[in-house]
Amino acid sequence: MKRPRWKKLSLRARLGVLVATAVALAVMTVSAISWGITRADLYDQFDARLQSYAQLAAKASSPEEALSTLRSTITKPGPDRTNSGLTVQFRSAAGAVTGTAGAIPELPPPPPEAPFSNSRAANVHRGEGDRFRMWTVSRSDGGTVQVAEDSEDVEDSLGRLGFWLLVVSAAGVLGATVVGRAIARSALQPVDDLSAAAENVARTQELSAAIDVTASGEIGRLATSFNAMLSALSRSRDEQQRLVEDAGHELRTPLTSLRTNIELLIHADANPQRQLSAEDRSRLLADLDTQAVELTALIGELVDLSTGERPSEAEERLALADVVTAAVERTRSRWPNITFDAELTDADVLARPAALERAVLNVLDNAAKWSPAGGRVRVTMSIEGETVRVRVDDEGPGIPEADLPHVFERFYRADAARALPGSGLGLAIVEQVVTQHGGRASASRADSGARFDLVFPLAAS
Repeated sequence: MKRPRWKKLSLRARLGVLVATAVALAVMTVSAISWGITRADLYDQFDARLQSYAQLAAKASSPEEALSTLRSTITKPGPDRTNSGLTVQFRSAAGAVTGTAGAIPELPPPPPEAPFSNSRAANVHRGEGDRFRMWTVSRSDGGTVQVAEDSEDVEDSLGRLGFWLLVVSAAGVLGATVVGRAIARSALQPVDDLSAAAENVARTQELSAAIDVTASGEIGRLATSFNAMLSALSRSRDEQQRLVEDAGHELRTPLTSLRTNIELLIHADANPQRQLSAEDRSRLLADLDTQAVELTALIGELVDLSTGERPSEAEERLALADVVTAAVERTRSRWPNITFDAELTDADVLARPAALERAVLNVLDNAAKWSPAGGRVRVTMSIEGETVRVRVDDEGPGIPEADLPHVFERFYRADAARALPGSGLGLAIVEQVVTQHGGRASASRADSGARFDLVFPLAAS
């Protein structure tokens, strides 16, 4: 299917055509209305004068006397074309012509459907193509008098007016075309800037090339949105690059350890005289298993962190207490030597169930990891205005003040945590999930350990 020719035009050309068309229609409409109003006004004045002529002629005894009276009473500066175009005609009560004087040999009868006192002017055509206006009034003897006058002056005036209005309209259309192109060029300059910036980004992959926002309205909003998009893309790329760099750094240690242990086992098998003892071999294999588990967990958390930036799970209304209960049960099975106490309340949130449970599970795992054997982790829920708070308290050593601002950073591990298993990504995932749900995550020191608060907005009732 072929595209219409209109759609093949550029936006600038279409905008110019639309502006020119709108102005042209406005100019032609105003010109037509002006010509119509002027025409009506000129003919009203002409008919009013013609009516006064007819009333004056009705007092005469003959058409000749009436015509003479009209010519003697009418005064006009310049050539008196109107006087030479006058015609007076008398009719009897029966409608027969009793006399005619003037430029036209005989005038047609008046319209039969209207009384003479209210008769409107009628157009009369003569053989040579001249146009006359005629007015008919009644006489005292029961007959009628008809007075006609050449309307050439009015028609000439209307012709000249129409010509100049046509010239003005044509000039207006031409001017509108020029102005339309100028308006289109000026209005679409920010769009050209956007196009150039987009092409520059596509060519150079440089996301810092923002454009200056000089326009207002829709174009200004578009430019602002474009700059915001570039900033978001730049932040996303920086975060991805930082994630890759941090992940490479964190993966290097377990991979190096794995490689070293594997090379040691291969070297021992290749040299029978340097065989490892059964105890050493078992210890190396156990280290390999531990390192493989840690590496698997690290890769899984990296995947969760990267895919969490683009949520694919749909949000739904759910009871937060059910999610917390499920996370507590899972953590209890992982840490059988830790006691978990839960005091929950009813509260509905709009969330992604799997992601939300993962966030709560990470906080509980962190609390259990730092709690001593036989320790207690306390989970409470409370409604505060339009939000619900999930609080997790443990009985560990607490978080040092210097580490509090960094606990949710990727791969951040306090000095005391470096000897413990973990990747430093669990709490970063927590903050990411909570933020995506419109909430906030915070860490602080409690009386007997660390405290984590997860705050979510309540679902609308």
